[in-house]
Amino acid sequence: MSLKGVHFLLTYRCDLECDHCFVWGSPKAKGVFTLKQIRNILAEAKKLETVNFVSIEGGEPFLYYPIMVKTAKEAVNLGFHVEILSNCYWATSKEDAVEWLLPIANARDVELSLSSDLYHGESWEIEEVKNAVEAAHALKMKVGVISVKYPSAEVPCSNEIAGTKVSFWELMYRGRACSKLTEKTNKKSWREFTQCPYEDFTKQERVHIDPFGYLHVCQGISIGNAWRKPFSEIIEEYNPYANPILEPLIHGGPAALVEKFGLPHDEVYADACHLCYAARCMLRDKYPDILTPDQMYGELER
Repeated sequence: MSLKGVHFLLTYRCDLECDHCFVWGSPKAKGVFTLKQIRNILAEAKKLETVNFVSIEGGEPFLYYPIMVKTAKEAVNLGFHVEILSNCYWATSKEDAVEWLLPIANARDVELSLSSDLYHGESWEIEEVKNAVEAAHALKMKVGVISVKYPSAEVPCSNEIAGTKVSFWELMYRGRACSKLTEKTNKKSWREFTQCPYEDFTKQERVHIDPFGYLHVCQGISIGNAWRKPFSEIIEEYNPYANPILEPLIHGGPAALVEKFGLPHDEVYADACHLCYAARCMLRDKYPDILTPDQMYGELER
């Protein structure tokens, strides 16, 4: 694996509990990185000599603000470009948002990716996101806005918030979306889902790592645990063809995963993620070290 990016799921905890969240973030969620653990992974990533960017995500990373800021600064000092994702709960005014962002802006090579859509608020343009965008502009920070499409609402005509372009993303029916949103969409035959539309596991260039140490090539598919084996060794030894979950996904997508294990299934699904996630839920007892942790499968909410 020629790894380019490391995505820190800094915490699973979030101030919101969005219907579309595929990591099941919520105020009740457990798990947050310590600074010592962060430094370990940054050093291991540097050792690989291929990683060039770090993403700090959640949950909501601003909930653990000092650790988030320290992570950003130390990653930049190691030569990594840094991206921070947030829902902007903290941007109650432009002036206050400037104060929140100032320590990050001073870290130089840091950009923001902000969520504004009907999952995070009552309108596509959330006031707190607008405040954060204006503050980022004032501090000359690079900033982008992500909006995930809503099943029962048209995408707005305007594709800008405070002069910043909004990128509209397709909804992925995995995680909490499988239990909350699949009834609101048109479905297709399960046989049509013969490839993963989002990841090429044979040319994996990014991984997510969570507070429990799990490395995910897709959220909920772990290739190892960095608290049990060094991060750099897990990456160097990565072989997707030897992984019982990844191998069928490579050769025939979620449909092949269902066929390989003879899994019971519906005739139609919302998308490839929906079929894949449903199949993985049925295989967790068989592959507990791969299809993990419980947080990714909503077990903590049941």
